[in-house]
Amino acid sequence: MTGIKTSSESVHIVGAGLAGSEAAWQVAHAGVRVILHEMRPGRMTEAHRTDGLAELVCSNSFRSDDAANNAVGLLHAEMRRLGSLIMRAADANQVPAGGALAVDRDRFSAAVTKALQDHPLIEIQRAEIDGLPPADWRNVIVATGPLTSAPMADAIREITDEDALAFFDAIAPIVHRDSIDMSAAWFQSRYDKVGPGGTGADYINCPMTREQYDGFVDALMAGEKTDFKDWETNTPYFDGCLPIEVMAERGRETLRHGPMKPVGLTNPHDPTVKAYAIVQLRQDNKLGTLYNMVGFQTKLKHGAQQRVFRTIPGLENAEFVRLGGLHRNTFLNSPKLLDAQLRLRAEPRLRFAGQMTGCEGYVESASIGLMAGLYAAAGHDGAGIAARPHHRRPYRDHRCRSALVPADEYQLWTFSATRQSADKKARWHAAAWQRQDHCEEAGDERPRAFGPRSLDCRQPQRSGGGVSVS
Repeated sequence: MTGIKTSSESVHIVGAGLAGSEAAWQVAHAGVRVILHEMRPGRMTEAHRTDGLAELVCSNSFRSDDAANNAVGLLHAEMRRLGSLIMRAADANQVPAGGALAVDRDRFSAAVTKALQDHPLIEIQRAEIDGLPPADWRNVIVATGPLTSAPMADAIREITDEDALAFFDAIAPIVHRDSIDMSAAWFQSRYDKVGPGGTGADYINCPMTREQYDGFVDALMAGEKTDFKDWETNTPYFDGCLPIEVMAERGRETLRHGPMKPVGLTNPHDPTVKAYAIVQLRQDNKLGTLYNMVGFQTKLKHGAQQRVFRTIPGLENAEFVRLGGLHRNTFLNSPKLLDAQLRLRAEPRLRFAGQMTGCEGYVESASIGLMAGLYAAAGHDGAGIAARPHHRRPYRDHRCRSALVPADEYQLWTFSATRQSADKKARWHAAAWQRQDHCEEAGDERPRAFGPRSLDCRQPQRSGGGVSVS
Protein backbone atom coordinates (compact mmCIF):
# COMPACT_ATOMS: atom_id res chain seq x y z
CA MET A 1 0.00 0.00 0.00
CA THR A 2 1.19 3.53 -0.67
CA GLY A 3 0.53 6.77 1.17
CA ILE A 4 1.67 5.83 4.66
CA LYS A 5 3.91 8.47 6.19
CA THR A 6 7.48 7.39 6.79
CA SER A 7 8.11 7.18 10.51
CA SER A 8 11.03 6.23 12.70
CA GLU A 9 8.47 4.21 14.66
CA SER A 10 7.89 1.91 11.69
CA VAL A 11 9.86 -1.28 11.20
CA HIS A 12 12.02 -0.81 8.11
CA ILE A 13 12.75 -3.94 6.09
CA VAL A 14 15.41 -3.72 3.41
CA GLY A 15 14.96 -6.31 0.67
CA ALA A 16 11.72 -7.91 -0.51
CA GLY A 17 12.81 -11.42 -1.31
CA LEU A 18 11.43 -14.44 0.50
CA ALA A 19 12.81 -13.45 3.91
CA GLY A 20 11.98 -9.76 3.65
CA SER A 21 8.48 -10.41 2.37
CA GLU A 22 7.76 -12.92 5.14
CA ALA A 23 9.21 -10.61 7.77
CA ALA A 24 7.06 -7.70 6.53
CA TRP A 25 3.94 -9.86 6.68
CA GLN A 26 4.65 -11.02 10.23
CA VAL A 27 5.38 -7.51 11.50
CA ALA A 28 2.25 -6.06 9.90
CA HIS A 29 0.14 -8.98 11.10
CA ALA A 30 1.25 -8.04 14.63
CA GLY A 31 -0.22 -4.57 14.07
CA VAL A 32 3.05 -2.69 13.51
CA ARG A 33 3.62 -0.41 10.53
CA VAL A 34 6.18 -1.59 7.98
CA ILE A 35 8.16 0.19 5.31
CA LEU A 36 9.48 -2.39 2.87
CA HIS A 37 12.39 -1.21 0.70
CA GLU A 38 13.15 -2.94 -2.62
CA MET A 39 15.73 -1.68 -5.10
CA ARG A 40 14.26 -3.48 -8.12
CA PRO A 41 13.44 -2.56 -10.84
CA GLY A 42 15.62 0.55 -10.47
CA ARG A 43 18.61 -1.66 -9.85
CA MET A 44 18.54 -5.31 -10.87
CA THR A 45 20.82 -8.16 -9.80
CA GLU A 46 22.61 -10.66 -12.02
CA ALA A 47 20.01 -13.34 -11.19
CA HIS A 48 16.66 -11.51 -10.98
CA ARG A 49 14.58 -10.89 -14.12
CA THR A 50 11.41 -9.18 -12.77
CA ASP A 51 10.39 -6.53 -10.26
CA GLY A 52 8.13 -8.98 -8.39
CA LEU A 53 8.54 -9.48 -4.66
CA ALA A 54 9.73 -12.90 -3.49
CA GLU A 55 10.94 -13.78 -6.98
CA LEU A 56 12.35 -17.32 -7.18
CA VAL A 57 15.62 -17.03 -9.07
CA CYS A 58 16.74 -20.67 -8.98
CA SER A 59 14.51 -23.73 -8.65
CA ASN A 60 10.73 -23.54 -8.33
CA SER A 61 10.72 -26.24 -5.64
CA PHE A 62 10.23 -25.84 -1.89
CA ARG A 63 11.37 -29.46 -1.54
CA SER A 64 9.53 -32.19 0.36
CA ASP A 65 6.10 -31.44 1.82
CA ASP A 66 6.08 -34.61 3.96
CA ALA A 67 5.76 -33.28 7.53
CA ALA A 68 5.83 -36.76 9.05
CA ASN A 69 9.13 -37.95 7.57
CA ASN A 70 11.11 -34.96 6.35
CA ALA A 71 12.58 -31.99 8.25
CA VAL A 72 11.76 -29.52 5.47
CA GLY A 73 8.20 -30.84 5.31
CA LEU A 74 7.91 -30.35 9.07
CA LEU A 75 9.17 -26.80 8.65
CA HIS A 76 6.44 -26.24 6.02
CA ALA A 77 3.81 -27.36 8.53
CA GLU A 78 5.19 -25.18 11.33
CA MET A 79 5.33 -22.12 9.10
CA ARG A 80 1.73 -22.67 8.03
CA ARG A 81 0.71 -22.78 11.69
CA LEU A 82 2.47 -19.47 12.25
CA GLY A 83 0.55 -17.80 9.41
CA SER A 84 3.35 -17.72 6.84
CA LEU A 85 2.57 -15.65 3.74
CA ILE A 86 5.21 -17.53 1.76
CA MET A 87 3.62 -20.89 2.49
CA ARG A 88 0.12 -19.54 1.79
CA ALA A 89 1.23 -18.27 -1.61
CA ALA A 90 3.09 -21.52 -2.34
CA ASP A 91 0.06 -23.65 -1.49
CA ALA A 92 -2.18 -21.49 -3.68
CA ASN A 93 0.15 -21.71 -6.68
CA GLN A 94 1.53 -25.23 -6.49
CA VAL A 95 2.23 -27.30 -9.57
CA PRO A 96 2.56 -31.12 -9.72
CA ALA A 97 5.95 -32.28 -8.44
CA GLY A 98 5.60 -35.72 -6.88
CA GLY A 99 6.31 -35.55 -3.14
CA ALA A 100 7.71 -32.02 -3.37
CA LEU A 101 5.95 -28.67 -3.10
CA ALA A 102 6.74 -26.83 -6.33
CA VAL A 103 5.13 -23.61 -7.54
CA ASP A 104 4.41 -21.56 -10.61
CA ARG A 105 7.15 -19.03 -9.95
CA ASP A 106 5.45 -16.05 -11.62
CA ARG A 107 2.06 -16.58 -9.99
CA PHE A 108 3.72 -17.21 -6.63
CA SER A 109 5.61 -13.92 -6.80
CA ALA A 110 2.48 -12.09 -7.98
CA ALA A 111 0.48 -13.48 -5.03
CA VAL A 112 3.08 -12.36 -2.49
CA THR A 113 3.39 -8.95 -4.15
CA LYS A 114 -0.39 -8.38 -4.12
CA ALA A 115 -0.76 -9.46 -0.48
CA LEU A 116 1.92 -7.01 0.64
CA GLN A 117 0.69 -4.18 -1.57
CA ASP A 118 -2.86 -4.59 -0.27
CA HIS A 119 -1.95 -4.68 3.42
CA PRO A 120 -2.93 -1.36 5.08
CA LEU A 121 0.11 -1.37 7.38
CA ILE A 122 2.72 -1.99 4.68
CA GLU A 123 4.29 0.65 2.46
CA ILE A 124 6.56 -0.50 -0.37
CA GLN A 125 9.29 1.91 -1.43
CA ARG A 126 11.07 1.14 -4.70
CA ALA A 127 14.53 2.60 -4.15
CA GLU A 128 17.97 1.29 -3.24
CA ILE A 129 19.31 1.78 0.27
CA ASP A 130 22.85 2.46 -0.87
CA GLY A 131 24.56 2.23 2.49
CA LEU A 132 23.83 1.71 6.15
CA PRO A 133 20.14 2.45 7.00
CA PRO A 134 19.70 5.97 8.49
CA ALA A 135 20.40 6.27 12.21
CA ASP A 136 16.83 7.34 13.02
CA TRP A 137 15.51 3.97 11.81
CA ARG A 138 15.52 2.27 15.18
CA ASN A 139 14.10 -1.11 14.16
CA VAL A 140 15.51 -2.49 10.90
CA ILE A 141 15.59 -5.91 9.26
CA VAL A 142 18.20 -6.30 6.54
CA ALA A 143 17.09 -9.09 4.20
CA THR A 144 18.98 -8.13 1.08
CA GLY A 145 19.88 -11.71 0.28
CA PRO A 146 23.07 -13.26 -1.04
CA LEU A 147 23.11 -10.80 -3.96
CA THR A 148 23.38 -7.74 -1.69
CA SER A 149 24.46 -4.64 -3.61
CA ALA A 150 28.05 -3.48 -3.20
CA PRO A 151 27.28 -0.21 -1.32
CA MET A 152 25.25 -2.05 1.33
CA ALA A 153 27.84 -4.81 1.63
CA ASP A 154 30.63 -2.24 2.04
CA ALA A 155 28.67 -0.40 4.76
CA ILE A 156 28.14 -3.62 6.72
CA ARG A 157 31.79 -4.50 6.37
CA GLU A 158 32.81 -1.13 7.80
CA ILE A 159 30.83 -1.47 11.02
CA THR A 160 31.65 -5.16 11.58
CA ASP A 161 35.30 -5.07 10.51
CA GLU A 162 34.61 -8.47 9.02
CA ASP A 163 34.85 -9.57 5.40
CA ALA A 164 31.77 -11.35 4.06
CA LEU A 165 31.98 -15.05 3.34
CA ALA A 166 30.98 -16.26 -0.11
CA PHE A 167 30.09 -19.24 -2.26
CA PHE A 168 29.01 -19.86 -5.84
CA ASP A 169 25.43 -20.80 -6.62
CA ALA A 170 24.02 -21.89 -9.97
CA ILE A 171 20.76 -21.84 -11.93
CA ALA A 172 19.25 -24.64 -14.04
CA PRO A 173 17.79 -24.19 -17.56
CA ILE A 174 14.05 -24.02 -18.37
CA VAL A 175 12.61 -25.64 -21.52
CA HIS A 176 9.40 -25.14 -23.54
CA ARG A 177 7.21 -28.21 -22.97
CA ASP A 178 6.11 -28.47 -26.61
CA SER A 179 9.73 -28.72 -27.78
CA ILE A 180 10.27 -31.98 -25.85
CA ASP A 181 9.97 -35.19 -27.89
CA MET A 182 7.48 -37.31 -25.92
CA SER A 183 8.04 -40.30 -28.22
CA ALA A 184 11.35 -40.67 -26.35
CA ALA A 185 10.37 -39.14 -22.98
CA TRP A 186 7.47 -39.94 -20.64
CA PHE A 187 5.61 -38.62 -17.60
CA GLN A 188 6.20 -40.30 -14.23
CA SER A 189 7.09 -39.34 -10.67
CA ARG A 190 9.80 -41.36 -8.99
CA TYR A 191 8.16 -44.43 -7.40
CA ASP A 192 4.83 -42.98 -8.66
CA LYS A 193 4.70 -40.72 -5.60
CA VAL A 194 1.68 -38.43 -5.78
CA GLY A 195 2.50 -35.60 -3.35
CA PRO A 196 0.73 -32.21 -3.07
CA GLY A 197 -1.29 -31.43 -6.19
CA GLY A 198 0.29 -34.31 -8.09
CA THR A 199 -0.91 -37.39 -9.95
CA GLY A 200 2.09 -39.71 -9.70
CA ALA A 201 3.08 -38.72 -13.24
CA ASP A 202 4.41 -35.22 -12.65
CA TYR A 203 7.94 -35.24 -14.11
CA ILE A 204 9.10 -35.61 -17.70
CA ASN A 205 11.78 -38.30 -17.90
CA CYS A 206 14.44 -38.59 -20.60
CA PRO A 207 16.28 -41.96 -20.60
CA MET A 208 19.88 -42.64 -21.57
CA THR A 209 21.78 -45.77 -22.48
CA ARG A 210 25.28 -46.23 -21.14
CA GLU A 211 26.77 -45.07 -24.44
CA GLN A 212 24.60 -41.96 -24.47
CA TYR A 213 25.47 -41.22 -20.85
CA ASP A 214 29.21 -41.58 -21.49
CA GLY A 215 28.97 -39.29 -24.51
CA PHE A 216 27.01 -36.74 -22.48
CA VAL A 217 29.58 -36.73 -19.67
CA ASP A 218 32.42 -36.32 -22.18
CA ALA A 219 30.65 -33.38 -23.85
CA LEU A 220 29.82 -31.86 -20.49
CA MET A 221 33.41 -31.90 -19.27
CA ALA A 222 34.75 -30.62 -22.60
CA GLY A 223 32.21 -27.79 -22.90
CA GLU A 224 33.34 -24.17 -22.64
CA LYS A 225 32.73 -22.84 -19.14
CA THR A 226 32.42 -19.45 -17.49
CA ASP A 227 35.79 -18.06 -16.42
CA PHE A 228 36.35 -16.83 -12.88
CA LYS A 229 38.02 -13.57 -12.03
CA ASP A 230 41.27 -13.86 -10.07
CA TRP A 231 39.59 -12.84 -6.80
CA GLU A 232 36.90 -15.48 -7.29
CA THR A 233 39.16 -18.49 -7.76
CA ASN A 234 39.17 -19.46 -4.07
CA THR A 235 35.40 -19.07 -3.62
CA PRO A 236 33.83 -22.50 -2.98
CA TYR A 237 30.67 -23.95 -4.43
CA PHE A 238 27.66 -24.70 -2.28
CA ASP A 239 27.58 -28.49 -2.16
CA GLY A 240 23.77 -28.57 -2.14
CA CYS A 241 23.63 -26.90 -5.57
CA LEU A 242 26.73 -27.95 -7.48
CA PRO A 243 27.01 -27.31 -11.22
CA ILE A 244 26.56 -30.62 -13.03
CA GLU A 245 29.97 -30.37 -14.69
CA VAL A 246 31.59 -30.04 -11.24
CA MET A 247 29.74 -33.17 -10.12
CA ALA A 248 30.94 -34.96 -13.27
CA GLU A 249 34.53 -34.00 -12.49
CA ARG A 250 34.23 -35.88 -9.19
CA GLY A 251 33.73 -39.15 -11.04
CA ARG A 252 32.04 -40.39 -14.21
CA GLU A 253 29.30 -42.18 -12.26
CA THR A 254 28.50 -39.29 -9.93
CA LEU A 255 25.64 -37.86 -12.00
CA ARG A 256 23.78 -41.16 -12.26
CA HIS A 257 23.90 -41.41 -8.47
CA GLY A 258 22.65 -37.82 -8.19
CA PRO A 259 20.33 -35.79 -10.46
CA MET A 260 20.39 -38.45 -13.21
CA LYS A 261 19.71 -41.51 -11.05
CA PRO A 262 17.46 -44.03 -12.89
CA VAL A 263 15.74 -45.58 -9.87
CA GLY A 264 11.98 -45.72 -9.30
CA LEU A 265 11.16 -45.09 -12.98
CA THR A 266 10.01 -47.36 -15.83
CA ASN A 267 10.09 -46.33 -19.49
CA PRO A 268 6.67 -47.19 -20.98
CA HIS A 269 8.18 -47.05 -24.48
CA ASP A 270 10.52 -49.92 -23.59
CA PRO A 271 9.47 -51.30 -20.17
CA THR A 272 11.79 -54.32 -20.17
CA VAL A 273 14.96 -52.24 -20.58
CA LYS A 274 16.38 -50.38 -17.60
CA ALA A 275 17.75 -46.94 -18.46
CA TYR A 276 21.37 -46.34 -17.44
CA ALA A 277 20.60 -42.74 -16.47
CA ILE A 278 17.53 -40.49 -16.56
CA VAL A 279 17.20 -36.71 -16.83
CA GLN A 280 14.09 -35.32 -15.12
CA LEU A 281 12.24 -32.09 -15.88
CA ARG A 282 9.80 -30.55 -13.40
CA GLN A 283 6.79 -28.36 -14.26
CA ASP A 284 7.70 -24.70 -13.81
CA ASN A 285 4.41 -22.88 -14.41
CA LYS A 286 0.71 -23.47 -13.75
CA LEU A 287 -0.11 -23.84 -17.44
CA GLY A 288 2.39 -26.67 -17.82
CA THR A 289 4.09 -25.00 -20.79
CA LEU A 290 7.51 -24.68 -19.09
CA TYR A 291 9.70 -27.34 -17.46
CA ASN A 292 13.00 -26.94 -15.65
CA MET A 293 15.85 -29.44 -15.79
CA VAL A 294 16.08 -30.86 -12.27
CA GLY A 295 19.56 -30.64 -10.75
CA PHE A 296 21.08 -29.21 -13.95
CA GLN A 297 22.67 -26.10 -12.47
CA THR A 298 25.58 -25.22 -14.70
CA LYS A 299 28.42 -22.82 -15.42
CA LEU A 300 28.65 -23.85 -19.09
CA LYS A 301 28.54 -20.93 -21.50
CA HIS A 302 25.23 -20.55 -23.30
CA GLY A 303 26.34 -21.97 -26.63
CA ALA A 304 27.81 -25.04 -24.93
CA GLN A 305 24.64 -25.54 -22.89
CA GLN A 306 22.43 -25.72 -25.95
CA ARG A 307 24.81 -28.03 -27.76
CA VAL A 308 25.39 -30.42 -24.84
CA PHE A 309 21.83 -30.53 -23.47
CA ARG A 310 20.41 -31.27 -26.93
CA THR A 311 22.32 -34.57 -26.90
CA ILE A 312 19.85 -35.78 -24.25
CA PRO A 313 17.19 -38.09 -25.79
CA GLY A 314 13.93 -36.17 -26.06
CA LEU A 315 15.66 -32.77 -25.93
CA GLU A 316 17.23 -32.83 -29.41
CA ASN A 317 15.05 -29.91 -30.49
CA ALA A 318 14.60 -28.29 -27.09
CA GLU A 319 13.83 -24.58 -27.03
CA PHE A 320 15.21 -22.91 -23.92
CA VAL A 321 13.28 -20.16 -22.16
CA ARG A 322 16.21 -19.58 -19.83
CA LEU A 323 19.68 -21.05 -19.84
CA GLY A 324 21.64 -21.90 -16.73
CA GLY A 325 24.01 -19.54 -15.00
CA LEU A 326 26.35 -18.97 -12.09
CA HIS A 327 26.39 -16.17 -9.51
CA ARG A 328 28.47 -15.38 -6.46
CA ASN A 329 26.54 -15.21 -3.18
CA THR A 330 27.78 -13.51 -0.02
CA PHE A 331 26.73 -14.07 3.58
CA LEU A 332 27.67 -13.09 7.12
CA ASN A 333 29.71 -14.95 9.69
CA SER A 334 26.52 -14.98 11.74
CA PRO A 335 27.61 -16.85 14.90
CA LYS A 336 30.24 -14.18 15.41
CA LEU A 337 28.32 -11.09 14.25
CA LEU A 338 24.69 -11.69 15.30
CA ASP A 339 23.06 -12.33 18.66
CA ALA A 340 20.35 -14.87 19.47
CA GLN A 341 17.61 -12.56 18.15
CA LEU A 342 19.39 -11.97 14.82
CA ARG A 343 20.63 -8.50 15.83
CA LEU A 344 23.98 -7.18 14.74
CA ARG A 345 26.14 -7.11 17.87
CA ALA A 346 27.94 -3.98 16.67
CA GLU A 347 24.63 -2.15 16.05
CA PRO A 348 21.60 -3.90 17.64
CA ARG A 349 19.00 -1.77 15.82
CA LEU A 350 19.84 -3.85 12.76
CA ARG A 351 18.54 -7.40 12.41
CA PHE A 352 19.45 -9.72 9.57
CA ALA A 353 17.30 -12.36 7.93
CA GLY A 354 17.31 -14.81 5.06
CA GLN A 355 20.18 -16.17 3.05
CA MET A 356 22.44 -13.32 4.09
CA THR A 357 22.61 -14.96 7.53
CA GLY A 358 24.14 -18.03 5.91
CA CYS A 359 21.18 -20.37 5.55
CA GLU A 360 20.49 -22.01 2.20
CA GLY A 361 17.13 -22.74 0.64
CA TYR A 362 13.83 -20.98 0.03
CA VAL A 363 12.09 -22.48 3.06
CA GLU A 364 14.96 -21.86 5.46
CA SER A 365 15.32 -18.28 4.24
CA ALA A 366 11.62 -17.55 4.64
CA SER A 367 11.54 -19.19 8.08
CA ILE A 368 14.34 -16.95 9.34
CA GLY A 369 12.46 -13.97 7.88
CA LEU A 370 9.45 -15.15 9.87
CA MET A 371 11.54 -15.29 13.05
CA ALA A 372 13.08 -11.87 12.43
CA GLY A 373 9.61 -10.42 11.87
CA LEU A 374 8.31 -11.84 15.14
CA TYR A 375 11.37 -10.56 17.02
CA ALA A 376 11.11 -7.09 15.43
CA ALA A 377 7.37 -6.77 16.15
CA ALA A 378 7.83 -7.87 19.76
CA GLY A 379 10.77 -5.48 20.18
CA HIS A 380 8.71 -2.61 18.80
CA ASP A 381 6.08 -3.15 21.48
CA GLY A 382 8.65 -3.75 24.18
CA ALA A 383 7.14 -7.15 24.89
CA GLY A 384 10.08 -9.32 23.89
CA ILE A 385 9.93 -12.93 22.79
CA ALA A 386 11.70 -16.04 23.99
CA ALA A 387 14.93 -16.64 22.09
CA ARG A 388 15.54 -19.94 20.34
CA PRO A 389 17.13 -22.67 22.51
CA HIS A 390 20.94 -22.75 22.61
CA HIS A 391 23.21 -25.71 22.02
CA ARG A 392 26.06 -26.29 24.42
CA ARG A 393 28.44 -25.56 21.59
CA PRO A 394 27.91 -24.15 18.10
CA TYR A 395 28.00 -26.39 15.07
CA ARG A 396 27.47 -26.00 11.36
CA ASP A 397 24.39 -27.62 9.90
CA HIS A 398 24.95 -29.02 6.41
CA ARG A 399 22.10 -26.90 5.04
CA CYS A 400 23.01 -23.73 6.94
CA ARG A 401 26.57 -22.54 6.36
CA SER A 402 26.67 -20.08 9.27
CA ALA A 403 24.57 -22.35 11.53
CA LEU A 404 23.02 -19.39 13.30
CA VAL A 405 19.56 -20.92 13.05
CA PRO A 406 19.68 -24.41 11.55
CA ALA A 407 16.32 -25.65 10.32
CA ASP A 408 16.05 -28.28 13.01
CA GLU A 409 16.88 -25.79 15.76
CA TYR A 410 14.12 -23.59 14.38
CA GLN A 411 11.78 -26.56 14.72
CA LEU A 412 12.52 -26.70 18.45
CA TRP A 413 11.86 -22.97 18.72
CA THR A 414 8.53 -23.13 16.91
CA PHE A 415 7.23 -25.85 19.18
CA SER A 416 7.38 -23.18 21.87
CA ALA A 417 5.99 -20.48 19.61
CA THR A 418 3.00 -22.61 18.62
CA ARG A 419 2.26 -23.43 22.25
CA GLN A 420 2.61 -27.19 22.07
CA SER A 421 2.14 -29.05 25.34
CA ALA A 422 4.94 -28.87 27.88
CA ASP A 423 5.25 -32.66 27.84
CA LYS A 424 5.72 -32.76 24.09
CA LYS A 425 8.35 -30.04 24.23
CA ALA A 426 10.14 -31.83 27.03
CA ARG A 427 10.21 -35.10 25.09
CA TRP A 428 11.49 -33.30 22.00
CA HIS A 429 14.28 -31.54 23.89
CA ALA A 430 15.28 -34.73 25.72
CA ALA A 431 15.51 -36.68 22.47
CA ALA A 432 17.42 -33.84 20.82
CA TRP A 433 20.02 -33.70 23.58
CA GLN A 434 20.31 -37.50 23.53
CA ARG A 435 21.05 -37.32 19.84
CA GLN A 436 23.59 -34.53 20.27
CA ASP A 437 25.40 -36.57 22.93
CA HIS A 438 25.40 -39.60 20.66
CA CYS A 439 26.88 -37.64 17.77
CA GLU A 440 29.54 -36.04 19.96
CA GLU A 441 30.57 -39.47 21.24
CA ALA A 442 30.85 -40.56 17.61
CA GLY A 443 33.14 -37.58 16.96
CA ASP A 444 30.55 -35.73 14.89
CA GLU A 445 29.81 -32.17 16.03
CA ARG A 446 27.95 -31.34 12.83
CA PRO A 447 24.81 -33.49 12.76
CA ARG A 448 22.56 -33.08 9.76
CA ALA A 449 19.27 -33.94 11.42
CA PHE A 450 18.76 -32.81 15.00
CA GLY A 451 15.67 -34.17 16.67
CA PRO A 452 13.94 -37.25 18.02
CA ARG A 453 13.48 -39.09 14.73
CA SER A 454 16.83 -40.83 14.70
CA LEU A 455 20.06 -41.33 16.61
CA ASP A 456 21.90 -41.76 13.34
CA CYS A 457 24.41 -38.96 12.72
CA ARG A 458 23.77 -39.36 8.98
CA GLN A 459 27.21 -38.49 7.74
CA PRO A 460 27.49 -37.70 4.02
CA GLN A 461 28.12 -40.89 2.05
CA ARG A 462 30.43 -40.95 -0.93
CA SER A 463 29.12 -42.58 -4.04
CA GLY A 464 30.84 -42.73 -7.38
CA GLY A 465 33.24 -39.93 -6.47
CA GLY A 466 30.46 -37.54 -5.43
CA VAL A 467 28.80 -36.80 -2.12
CA SER A 468 25.23 -37.67 -1.33
CA VAL A 469 23.31 -37.68 1.94
CA SER A 470 21.11 -40.67 2.65
